[in-house]
Amino acid sequence: MAALEVISSEPMAGGEQQYLRHFSDETGTQMTFSAFLPPQAKDGPVPVLFWLSGLTCTDENFVQKAGAARRAAELGIALVAPDTSPRLPDDRKLPGEDDSYDFGSGAGFYVDATNYPWSQYYNMYSFVTQELPEAVMVACPEVDVQTRSITGHSMGGHGALTIALKQPALWRSVSAFSPICNPTKVPWGQKAFEGYLGSVDAGLEHDACELVKKGPRSDAILVSQGADDDFLVGDTNQLQPEAFRSACDGVGQELDLRFEAGYDHSYFFIQSFIDDHIDFHASRLK
Repeated sequence: MAALEVISSEPMAGGEQQYLRHFSDETGTQMTFSAFLPPQAKDGPVPVLFWLSGLTCTDENFVQKAGAARRAAELGIALVAPDTSPRLPDDRKLPGEDDSYDFGSGAGFYVDATNYPWSQYYNMYSFVTQELPEAVMVACPEVDVQTRSITGHSMGGHGALTIALKQPALWRSVSAFSPICNPTKVPWGQKAFEGYLGSVDAGLEHDACELVKKGPRSDAILVSQGADDDFLVGDTNQLQPEAFRSACDGVGQELDLRFEAGYDHSYFFIQSFIDDHIDFHASRLK
């Protein structure tokens, strides 16, 4: 692995908030990620909760808007948040990469692309599941990356659910805010799968509704959904939480699906309920 560079380090909530950068073999680009180290990290290894962000986001949105560090510091949990896609320099940009918010930059969808030219760089599944934990292990030896859980928002909620369902033994627990639950059935997912994988059918291996039918987890899944989310309405129903509930019910997967009245798709919603999710994971990271 290429050398890791600490871009910045600031005290926060009694711990330390770091931004780090390294060259990724998976994406062929420089990748950044954030790591919050709680105060307990000074005395020994601490477990870690990985956060995956949504469309248009970077590794900084969660750190700056979610307000997660204070509760994580109280419970002794590290927080790690990667970027949402490769960031190619201008002289290597792919055709159409920056044409829309829901494909290309900021929209890696947590899959390994098989469709050229995206397959050269857009390998976010392998980055998150293999390279990122290794980078955290090297950069933050006080973090026990073997004791890890995962969560995320929207596209990142999709990523968290699918990664945890595909690798149940590696993730102690999984939760999500407003996840894209049935991406093969909605425009966001269909566009991503056609572009990165060559077809919507190829995306079935990255669809939480399909994955849970093949192999439910032995533990509960927590999903929080704003009841007034614009992406639940009519033709913009990109999230499909009821489809995920139905899929879980069909195979006996325990699901705690919480509709929160008055809340939308924003980080105001996440900030309001992030403590519930950190508590959920803390009980499983012991």
